[in-house]
Amino acid sequence: MPQLGEKRLFLLDMDGTIYVDEDLFPGTIPFLEAVRAAGGRYLFLTNNSSRSVDAYIAKLARMGIPSVREDFLTSVDALIVDLAARPPFRKCYAFGTRTFRQQLAEAGIPVTDRLEEDVDCLLMGFDTELTFQKLEDACILLNRGVEYIAANLDWVCPTWYGSVPDVGCVCEMLRRATGRTPRSIGKPEPAMLRLALERTGYPAEQAVMVGDRLYTDIASGVNAGIDTVFVLSGEGTRKDAAESEAKPTWIFDGISALQKAWEEARRHEGNY
Repeated sequence: MPQLGEKRLFLLDMDGTIYVDEDLFPGTIPFLEAVRAAGGRYLFLTNNSSRSVDAYIAKLARMGIPSVREDFLTSVDALIVDLAARPPFRKCYAFGTRTFRQQLAEAGIPVTDRLEEDVDCLLMGFDTELTFQKLEDACILLNRGVEYIAANLDWVCPTWYGSVPDVGCVCEMLRRATGRTPRSIGKPEPAMLRLALERTGYPAEQAVMVGDRLYTDIASGVNAGIDTVFVLSGEGTRKDAAESEAKPTWIFDGISALQKAWEEARRHEGNY
């Protein structure tokens, strides 16, 4: 039986879990401080491939949360690790933001945003700079038969006014046009979570994935063999959880409720 009080590594989704857009949830800072005070560790895990880690550090700083590069793990990080473990491509068409291309290029991945003859891979990221030209280029490349990899396949990205189409929606358009479906790296695949365990040194039994999406956050924990917390502060509902194939280990209204339950469990289990 999983014991919440034994958890020491908290893998935290961001949008919908600790904030929405630029609005930090009131319980976030107390929760992070409680984890640190107990000698635990947290990592911010995000599928959002449109921003660099530096941008997230600046965003959290505006919200009153100091952070460093080592506090983050993104789908781009996992994508880079995946690409480094295989024979190199001649050139990758990076379908995403300028920041997405820059992160890949800095990691030594040969990238372009132009339709070139030596392109043998199409890499998909969340593209807030989307143009029809990119869609047309992608269709041409996919019809050529190039390798096809997505940083993640989230359907939507939450904002203060609702949701906007994310990588999954764009890839669905391309599937309708070409019949091609990408291999995905980010959540719900287990790669990011396994990389988090590798980088921090914690065993899976002491880790928990916390998020508001069943089909990405919770499914990634299930796929990685890590317990999960489903918070109701974002996209999902209890009804969604009841109907989902990916079942969370625990469900809480939000990060404050998780902190209260975790601290009570630690007291009960003698971990204080």
